[in-house]
Amino acid sequence: MCAMQTPEKIRNFAIIAHIDHGKSTLADRLIQICGGLSAREMTEQVLDTMELERERGITIKAQTVRLNYTADNGETYVLNLMDTPGHVDFAYEVSRSLAACEGSLLVVDASQGVEAQTLANVYKAIDNDHEIISVLNKIDLPAAEPAQVRQQIEDVVGLDASDAVECSAKTGEGIHEVLEALVHRLPAPKGDADAPLKALLVDSWYDAYLGVVILVRIIDGVLKKGQKVKMMAAGTEHLVERVGVFTPKVTPVEALGPGEIGFLTAAIKEVADTHVGDTITDVKNPVATPLAGFKPVRSVVFCGLFPADAADYEHLRESLKKLRLNDASFEFEPETSAALGFGFRCGFLGLLHLEIIQQRLAREFDLDLITTAPSVVYRVHMNKGEVRELHNPADMPDPVYISHIEEPWIEATILTPDEYLGGILKLCQDKRGEQQQLTYAGSRAMLVYLLPLNEVVYDFYDRLKSISRGYASFDYHVADYRQGDLVKMTILVNGESIDALSIMVHRSKADAKGRALCARLKDLIPRALFKIPIQAAIGGKIIARETISAMRKDVTAKCYGGDVSRKRKLLDKQKKGKKRMRTFGKVDIPHEAFIAALKMDDR
Repeated sequence: MCAMQTPEKIRNFAIIAHIDHGKSTLADRLIQICGGLSAREMTEQVLDTMELERERGITIKAQTVRLNYTADNGETYVLNLMDTPGHVDFAYEVSRSLAACEGSLLVVDASQGVEAQTLANVYKAIDNDHEIISVLNKIDLPAAEPAQVRQQIEDVVGLDASDAVECSAKTGEGIHEVLEALVHRLPAPKGDADAPLKALLVDSWYDAYLGVVILVRIIDGVLKKGQKVKMMAAGTEHLVERVGVFTPKVTPVEALGPGEIGFLTAAIKEVADTHVGDTITDVKNPVATPLAGFKPVRSVVFCGLFPADAADYEHLRESLKKLRLNDASFEFEPETSAALGFGFRCGFLGLLHLEIIQQRLAREFDLDLITTAPSVVYRVHMNKGEVRELHNPADMPDPVYISHIEEPWIEATILTPDEYLGGILKLCQDKRGEQQQLTYAGSRAMLVYLLPLNEVVYDFYDRLKSISRGYASFDYHVADYRQGDLVKMTILVNGESIDALSIMVHRSKADAKGRALCARLKDLIPRALFKIPIQAAIGGKIIARETISAMRKDVTAKCYGGDVSRKRKLLDKQKKGKKRMRTFGKVDIPHEAFIAALKMDDR
C-alpha cells in the first residue's frame, strides 16, 4: 500500500495540447520511465482504455495516473498526471482536469506549431492560475523546426518559450529533462492535513463491481477508509469503503492527504448523486463553505435518437442511463415522433460528441438507431413577453404568436497555412460569418470569426478540413444570442408532414436547402406503384418539390390481339387503382434515408 505523501513532494499536472500533438504518447513514456507499468504490461496509448479511443487515435475521457519519480537531487516525488482530450467537443473534460492541478505541460508539435486548440487549452490553464511548461514534441521528425515553434509560442500564445523542453515522446529522447522540469518548475500543492476534510469531486463513473467510483482531489484534511462523508451540493451521506490511486493499476491506500488525487468508493448506486464539482467533507467535522465547483455544462447540439426496432426502446433507455454515468456532459429526455415512434431528445457538446455517443450505443449496447437532424437551442420570444427555449424544430409554436427568434452565435478561431486562406474566408462568408480579426504568425494566418452555430453543426468542420487539405485547425466557444430571420422548414412526403426532417433555417437559405433536401430524398425513397410527391414547405407555402414516378406494372401483357379498347379498359382500371392507392397508400421511408438526407452538402 502507498503511504500518504507530504504536499511538498507532490506535483499535480495536466498534459494539454491540440489533437494529435502527442499527449497520450508522452503520458506512455512518463509511465514507462517512472516504472508505473512493466515493459510486458506497456501498450501504446495505455491511458486510452476505450475501444473507440484506440481506433480513432483520440482521447475522449481524461485519465489520471500516479507515478513515483526519483529526481537527480535524490529526492522522490509523487507525480499525479492527467492526460486530457484535445478536441473542442471534450473541452469540459479538460477544464475539470485543470481545476485539480497546479501546473500544465503544454505540448506543441515541433513540425506543426501552435494550433487553435493549443490556444484554447492554454487560456483555460491560465484561468486556473497554472504554471505552464512548454514542451516541443516530435523533434525526431525531419520537418521539425523547434526554433520557429518557440518563436510562434511567444508570438501567438504570449508565453516565454526560451526554456521550453525539447523531446520526442516516440523515441524517449528528452523525457528525463521533462521530468526534471516537472519537479523543479511546478509548484507543490498547498493544504492543511489538520483542517476539516475538503475534497473536490473531479469525475465519477460506474463500475459493474464497485458501483460508482469517484475521482477526488484533496484540498485540506485527510480522507480515510471507514470515514463517513457528505456531498455538500447533493446533501447525501456515504460510508467510504475503499480509498485508492491509479498507478495506472488500481492500488488501495490507507488514506489520501492534502494535494493528493485518488479515488473512493462508497456503495453509491447512482452517479446522479455525485455532481461533478461537488465538495466532499466529513460528516462529524464539516467545512463551513464549499468549493466554487465547476460551471455547469451546457449542451450545444441536440438531436433525437430513436430505436430502429420499437421493441428496443427500454434497452435504449437503460443504455443511455449507463452512458450518462460515464459522461456528465451528455443529457437526454424522452420524446415522441409521428414518423419514428418513441425515442429520446439528447444534448451534446458538439457533432463529434454526438458521433461518439452514437457509436458507443451501437458497439457497447448493440443498438440500431435512427438520428434526427442535429439542432441548436433557439430562444423564441413570444408576443406576450414570454421566452421559450426551442430544442426541437417540430415543437415550434405558431409563427402568429412569435415576436422574434434568437439563435446562438460562436466565436471561432481558425489557424491555417496562408495558401488556403481564400477558400476558408469564402466558406465563413457562405455561413453568414462576420470577420473579427486576421493576424499572421509566420506563414500561418489566424482568423477570428463570429458565426451562427446552426450553420456550423452540419458540415462546417468537414468542409474546413477539405478546403485546407487537413492543415487548418478550429476551435470555438458560444459567444451570445442574436436575433435572426429564422423559419421552420417542414418536409412533406405524399402530403404527410415528416416531423423528424423538420429543420430551422435562415430565410435567405431556405429555398436552396429545401431544393437540395427534396432532391436528396428523391434518390433515397424507393419507388411505389403510385406517384410520390416530396415537398419542402415554410408554413403553408411550398418552396420546393420533387416527384418520384410510379412503378408501372404491365397490365396489358396477357392481351394477345383483339380490339384496342380491351387494352384501354385495363389501363383505365389501373389508373383508377393508382389514384385510390395514392390516397390510402402509405409511403415507407427507409431508416437510412433519414440519416443520409441530413448529411446534405449545401455547397
